[in-house]
Amino acid sequence: MSQITAAEAMVDALITNGVDTFFGLPGAQMYPLFDAALRHSTSLRTIGARHEQGIAYMAFGYARSTGKLGVFSPVPGPGVLNATAAMCTALGACTPVLCLTGEVPTAYRGAGRGHLHELPDQLGILQRLTRHAAHIDRPADVPQAMSTAITAAMSGRPGPAALSICWDTLGQSADIAPFAATILPPPPAPNPDQVAECANLIVAAKRPMIFVGSGAQHASVEVAALAARLGAPVVGFRGGRGIVGEDQPLGVSIVAAWHLWQQTDLIIGIGCRLELPFMRWIPGQNVTRHLPGRKLIRIDIDPAEMQRLDVDGPLVADAAQGTTALLRAIDSTAAAPSDANFRLIAEAKRRAEQEVQEIQPQVDYLRVIRDVLPPDGFLVDELSQMGFASQLAYPVYQPRTYVSCGYQGTLGHGFPTALGVKVAHPGKAVVSITGDGGFMFAMPELATAVQYGINLVTLVFDNSAYGNVRRDQMERFGGRIIGSELVNPDFVKLAESFGIDALAVDSPAALRPALERAIGLDAPALIHIRVPRGSETSPWQLLHPAG
Repeated sequence: MSQITAAEAMVDALITNGVDTFFGLPGAQMYPLFDAALRHSTSLRTIGARHEQGIAYMAFGYARSTGKLGVFSPVPGPGVLNATAAMCTALGACTPVLCLTGEVPTAYRGAGRGHLHELPDQLGILQRLTRHAAHIDRPADVPQAMSTAITAAMSGRPGPAALSICWDTLGQSADIAPFAATILPPPPAPNPDQVAECANLIVAAKRPMIFVGSGAQHASVEVAALAARLGAPVVGFRGGRGIVGEDQPLGVSIVAAWHLWQQTDLIIGIGCRLELPFMRWIPGQNVTRHLPGRKLIRIDIDPAEMQRLDVDGPLVADAAQGTTALLRAIDSTAAAPSDANFRLIAEAKRRAEQEVQEIQPQVDYLRVIRDVLPPDGFLVDELSQMGFASQLAYPVYQPRTYVSCGYQGTLGHGFPTALGVKVAHPGKAVVSITGDGGFMFAMPELATAVQYGINLVTLVFDNSAYGNVRRDQMERFGGRIIGSELVNPDFVKLAESFGIDALAVDSPAALRPALERAIGLDAPALIHIRVPRGSETSPWQLLHPAG
């Protein structure tokens, strides 16, 4: 036992659990925490920002691209509210982040007196956005509170967790035992009866298709082995992309998967919500729990997922362990994959390649990016015309290298998320593809990139509009435009004013040498790509092929 402050105990807990990076924006209630982080700067680096949304998305990008815990600290009240978009993104994308924030002094908590940054029921707000949120009452409670929060964020179905502590308590000292590393509970072992039931469904199937999501990012080897044993195509929409690379015979894009869908008789969902077949591949906004003529196997660590759809073969397990158990169960009973399956998959991939070529100019730009970016380089998407097209026309080769906000669709996440990805992977190429609208949400973080040497390459595709909104207004509301056309700064001059290397291009051919140069720089870089307003082809007929 030793006399240390609550803040020092928090930092000790982070370091003991292997956290090496801390994203934060200091304020009065959090001064002791930042001071403790500074005094341990050889073990824990601190990255600041210009907005709380920036630190939260950087922590999200760090965690999303590594699978490790991303930690950030905003001030309470408005600071927490500024960070909530990133927290709901982490919740939707099953990404482990931990928010450490403050509260008004103990004597004022819950009194409604209007103390600095007081927010009515801040803890209640955090509890609705996280896997776990709690308030720390005493310095001595810090070790257990940190362990519980880390466990909630990292185990089972990962997601955000949050801890708050009163202004005065954070700096108080107490006798606190040395912090031991949190031991995460093991995932549930695959149930043999469930494994056998799933194996029987596979043996009876002729054309299975494997759908993968964020919950299978760590199971690339196991999923690839199952796919090879069955001759089954593997498709990921956002979170699952790259688990089986699309440069491999069995790795398919969502467009190729759609062409194989009508002949599919068995769905195998691994760590995946199954958005494609149950939400995008049925007409309109229909809601269904069952797809006639097809059986459904789900491997998921979250038992609640087995109740959300009519599952023929439920297997509550970690993606890697469950897939391995299933592979062993079918090894001697399932038929060898047929050459006909491989031919069908190859033809679907060829057909998809032709179809996506129509999405211009986005596809030609994306092909330049794919050619220039190394196979292990990271692409971070955005809610933009280029981002939507990348979901179907940018091949992904390795797990976690396509970083998305998932179903939350949080406009403006891309640039700050990409900063966090680059912080986590300083030796790898990271490219942010953002629209002019989304980029301006967190544009001041250009200063953060320069200050901390975050050598991100940012591509700003500028069509002077919220392009998707404008298209909807043109096509569905008689061309009545409101709030969707934008007046922008000179992005090159803007970036240069921050000390960032910048230039402008207006064609895929011009982008190639500019991107090669930018990736080779040991400095942050921005490329402004001018796209005539309204010139992009809509990708939605391929993203929602059932209409």
